[in-house]
Amino acid sequence: MRKLQLQDVRLYVEQNIGTFHHKRISSLDTLSLKKVLRRKNPYLFKAKHVLTAEEIVRGLVDAHISSNEETLFGDWLEGLAIFINEKVYGGWKSGITGIDLEFDKDGKRYIVNIKSGPNWGNSSQIKKMIADFKTAAKTLRTSNSGLQVVAVNGCCYGKDNNPDKGDYFKYCGQAFWEFISGEKDLYLTIIEPLGHQAKERNESFANLYAQMINRFTREFANDFCLADGSIDWPRLVQYNAAAL
Repeated sequence: MRKLQLQDVRLYVEQNIGTFHHKRISSLDTLSLKKVLRRKNPYLFKAKHVLTAEEIVRGLVDAHISSNEETLFGDWLEGLAIFINEKVYGGWKSGITGIDLEFDKDGKRYIVNIKSGPNWGNSSQIKKMIADFKTAAKTLRTSNSGLQVVAVNGCCYGKDNNPDKGDYFKYCGQAFWEFISGEKDLYLTIIEPLGHQAKERNESFANLYAQMINRFTREFANDFCLADGSIDWPRLVQYNAAAL
């Protein structure tokens, strides 16, 4: 185990946070109104008494952004966690299906599945993770029958006060960052550099967002509004749900 140099973490964040922002902006660049309309429940808009094209468009775009950003930033945090662990324990990005990180500590091989937050999956997805852990452990023991393998579900934020799940351990938030780094307060330390150039990048994102809202609102009005400006609900529902 080596002592984590926090300046290395800050430098990594500053040099790589741009990747997250670039993908975030690119996801808006490639967004299509018709595509997101097919994924959204039109009955919900009617039930909420939505009356304007802009309100529908904002609901569609904001839902896409929220879901997409969570995925993008979760992937980015996974990369940060692997970088930190490599600096401290010599860990590496695993090549085994369902495993993100492997490292050795105290004579044990830790296999880690990294998620953004604690409430990431349903029962079927959790069963799939457990199956992946068991397959990975079996694979690793093929070349070293005496290897003690410990499975961990690591979550970058949140809490779980009962980490021992029987088949694996679940470490969230502070516990996860301490587990991979040996630093109790790392979860606090990493928050500051995440803001590197955030203002400038968010201004670019806000401009692109405004342009998209205006463009999609015009497109929606042309395709799904009546001459008097009201929403043509039957036409919208047919586009979303009619059999081909």
